[in-house]
Amino acid sequence: MLDDGIKAQLTAYLERLKRPIELTASLGDDEGSRQTAELVADIAACSPLVTARTDGTDARKPSFSIGIAGETHRIRFAGLPMGHEFTSLVLALLHTGGHPPKEAEATLDAVKALSGSFDFVTYVSLTCQNCPDVVQALNTMAALNPNVRHTMVDGSMYQAEVEREKVMAVPTVMLNGAPFGQGRMSLDEIVAKLDTGAAERAAAEIAEKDVFDVLVVGGGPAGAAAAVYAARKGIKTGVVAERFGGQVLDTMAIENFISVAHTEGPKLAAALEAHVSDYAVDIMKLQKATALIPAASAADPIEVKLASGASLKAKSVILSTGARWREMGVPGEADYKAKGVCFCPHCDGPLFKGKRVAVIGGGNSGVEAAIDLAGIVSHVTLIEFDSKLRADEVLQKKLRSLPNVTIHVSAKTTEVIGDGEKVTGLRYEDRTTGEIHDLALEGIFVQIGLLPNTEWLDGSVRLSNRKEIEIDARGATSVPGVFAAGDATTVPYKQIVIAVGAGATAALSAFDHLIRN
Repeated sequence: MLDDGIKAQLTAYLERLKRPIELTASLGDDEGSRQTAELVADIAACSPLVTARTDGTDARKPSFSIGIAGETHRIRFAGLPMGHEFTSLVLALLHTGGHPPKEAEATLDAVKALSGSFDFVTYVSLTCQNCPDVVQALNTMAALNPNVRHTMVDGSMYQAEVEREKVMAVPTVMLNGAPFGQGRMSLDEIVAKLDTGAAERAAAEIAEKDVFDVLVVGGGPAGAAAAVYAARKGIKTGVVAERFGGQVLDTMAIENFISVAHTEGPKLAAALEAHVSDYAVDIMKLQKATALIPAASAADPIEVKLASGASLKAKSVILSTGARWREMGVPGEADYKAKGVCFCPHCDGPLFKGKRVAVIGGGNSGVEAAIDLAGIVSHVTLIEFDSKLRADEVLQKKLRSLPNVTIHVSAKTTEVIGDGEKVTGLRYEDRTTGEIHDLALEGIFVQIGLLPNTEWLDGSVRLSNRKEIEIDARGATSVPGVFAAGDATTVPYKQIVIAVGAGATAALSAFDHLIRN
């Protein structure tokens, strides 16, 4: 199952085990069971501290559990954790074997303190770059706390279960048989959701913080660069963000970040946070900014209010709140989000294997999504509002060569149709003839660009007609002492490398503002 190179790497990793562990496989007569048996045997061969059994009785076959010999196993993989999930497997082996997780001590203490009974099931696809963070977080909890159990289920292998549970987006997490959450969740977020007093404690800690020299709002590439450049000047720097990494976390492959030939969004996001953490930067995650209060005078600080009720004050502020997927804004879209309306073809595409889907948008993102989905689903209908596709010609040529793709241009999506539980179709208007058409399908992938996260700034800084923060060449906004960088601004090209440069510019400008005032 594992090639010699991977076995050699795994052998090196498993030298970190501090205690014996065992793998127990539950198998059937199918090809997946044969591969699972090979996988657990290969793992066991990589360390004398790992043993493998094939007499498991779990109802999900194939699956295998990881635990300490003689104890109830609390981590299970239903399916083959390869691709993005192989790292989840390696970490589960290490953490079960006593190797400490690389998380903040306060977070680990909070995990160990959880009381009750928590039986988590996470439905994933092996092509999803968001799923491993959730799987790894819940596996870490199960390894540390005997009250927590976690099972990863590969949705493409257990399609009947996915349909029974009405899972139409990944990752989807169930807790004790009831829905718990969808989408990317960090360990901190999961613990905060379970520990109802965590938000109040965090707000109280924030309220006691002194005035920052520079406060960065947003933790994407622009925010990370701004924080590093500010901290290197030796000034008091803080970063407040809902999640570190921003939209990079939702990016599949990155091949144009100069000097890095290829990486994936979550890896780059982790590297950004690690780099910022090398400096004396106060990072405040899981915090959403809700208002910016400009300084009353040159001697007063700027205030940033948070959804938690707390507020932060700073002598200068850098806004780097990024952008999010733009929605269609049609009836039914909100009702069926994650019930057939999706925004990530890499993550959710495998859940629609053999089904009919639509892609909304004829730019590069939309055409690339349609090409990827065509290899999974039975049929793709691409709908573009303009009279022609806007994607690069090489992508258009590839798309038109696929036999299971239909393209409609001059088409305006007017409604998402569903049966109350899931998407069943889509309605669109032919903008040339005015005719209304209905498409029967099970999934809709929206790929129509980005919307800046600036609603909370309306009325405090000058925004463009596209709701982007207006900045000058130095990153300065219309408010003295407030700077901005990245996809939330009027910068013409929304690229990671440009956001990083803009973040550095904003930080240097903020420092210049401080020394002049």
